[in-house]
Amino acid sequence: MSLRRTSFRLLAVSLVMLGLASCAPKIKVFQDYSEPLRETVLQGEAREKVLLVPVRGVISDETRRGLLSARPGTVQELAAHLQKAARDPDIKAVVLTIDSPGGAVTASDVAHREIERFTKATGVPVVACLMGMAASGGYYVALSAERIVAHPTTVTGSVGTIFVQPRVDGLMDKIGVSVTAYTSGDKKDMGSPFRPATDEERALFREIIGDLNARFLDLATTRRDLSGERLTKVADGRVVTASTALALGLVDRVGYLDDALAEARALAGLPDDARVVAYRRTVYADDTVHNPATALGPEAGLKLIELGAAESALSLKPGFYWLWLPTVD
Repeated sequence: MSLRRTSFRLLAVSLVMLGLASCAPKIKVFQDYSEPLRETVLQGEAREKVLLVPVRGVISDETRRGLLSARPGTVQELAAHLQKAARDPDIKAVVLTIDSPGGAVTASDVAHREIERFTKATGVPVVACLMGMAASGGYYVALSAERIVAHPTTVTGSVGTIFVQPRVDGLMDKIGVSVTAYTSGDKKDMGSPFRPATDEERALFREIIGDLNARFLDLATTRRDLSGERLTKVADGRVVTASTALALGLVDRVGYLDDALAEARALAGLPDDARVVAYRRTVYADDTVHNPATALGPEAGLKLIELGAAESALSLKPGFYWLWLPTVD
């Protein structure tokens, strides 16, 4: 009799739970970015809007796939935000919130160009707000803005170019494995991870790095009016604090996100109660301007394992980067 009672109770509880589940809102634990961008008002009541656009993590033009989720690369997501903003005549200013160590040379350059194209097409002023880190390619993207505001604890700079080349030849020697490449020319496999580079190949890589770096330095020099000792200090690739960046002329002001929003309102001639909006794929309760996440997923911190800088280092493909990554030797 007790067994029947227990079975009945379990059945009743199961039915109640199923009923509640059918009434509950659907929640996606792992966001697949199938939801379109929708506007969320964060503060203000006026018709005119200031749009917050996040630029976060290693800058890439590739879709980032995890174990249970995938999200667009930095370039795709940035372009989607700007495309939507260009269709809204009430968007009068944009604030980029940049928290990035940089990334691939081409992805950083494309992101910079997308912002410049948006400004040219719409006349909407852009302000960059540098957060915890805006180094190398992250700073390159900031150079597209009319004003740059650095958080008091920002680390920025690292104006320079690196070539990342994984090396496995030492490991292969230990386990007794080798690779033979038959090439059409003696430089065809330069950069191979299976053998050390020759002196001539190192010279060729330095030439390529110099060419790419000249593009970065020319842009920084033109946009920030760098010369003399200031240019020398910037050109060596060092990272600097916000106060040093201000002294070197890399930023216009040291302040907080509120100060960047004030700069944007001033440039666009907006009232103090202009609406501050963001584009989201996920609805967040009690949302504020300090939430950088567009959707649930890796960028919102939902990772099974957090490896930090080591994760970035391990995920890099061989190639040229505008990236500050001190874990790479």
